[in-house]
Amino acid sequence: MSKVVVVYHSGYGHTKRMAESVAQGAGATLLAIDAEGNLPEGGWETLAAADAIIMGSPTYMGSVSWQFKKFADASSKPWFGQQWKDKLFAGFTNSATMNGDKHSTLHYLFTLAMQHSGLWVGTGMMPSNTKAAQRNDVNYVGSFSGAMAQSPSDSSVDEMLPGDLETARLFGKRVAEVAERFKA
Repeated sequence: MSKVVVVYHSGYGHTKRMAESVAQGAGATLLAIDAEGNLPEGGWETLAAADAIIMGSPTYMGSVSWQFKKFADASSKPWFGQQWKDKLFAGFTNSATMNGDKHSTLHYLFTLAMQHSGLWVGTGMMPSNTKAAQRNDVNYVGSFSGAMAQSPSDSSVDEMLPGDLETARLFGKRVAEVAERFKA
């Protein structure tokens, strides 16, 4: 069985709920970046032992949160030793608006993975883009590079749309399946 880790920061709880759905689909370990941008004790060792690392951050002002950025900058130590080389990577994000420049956040996560000499896994999902599509359909936001969700700024965590959470779950499942193929 492949070891998949979901490392994420969540400012208001929406990205945490998305991370939980990703982890459920992947059978993954959750690794939260705290409010100061730090991993819990043993976090770096957990990432070193992973076959796949799925990164998540809310999209704030067109990029990752400062807490995620602090984690990314601290990852220069494993980068220097190429400890994460050839691991699978993937990413997800959430923002308050439908577009919200979420693609910039996914591009940041992709670039970080490439700097670590990793291999990127996209969603593998077709978008829900017909006239019959409903907001609660899987991949309604229409992302191929990573999972995206949208949560209005005045919504609670419990109001996250089931379609976005199912997209996250299926995304996690895909990453775990790809990890199993690579491990074989």
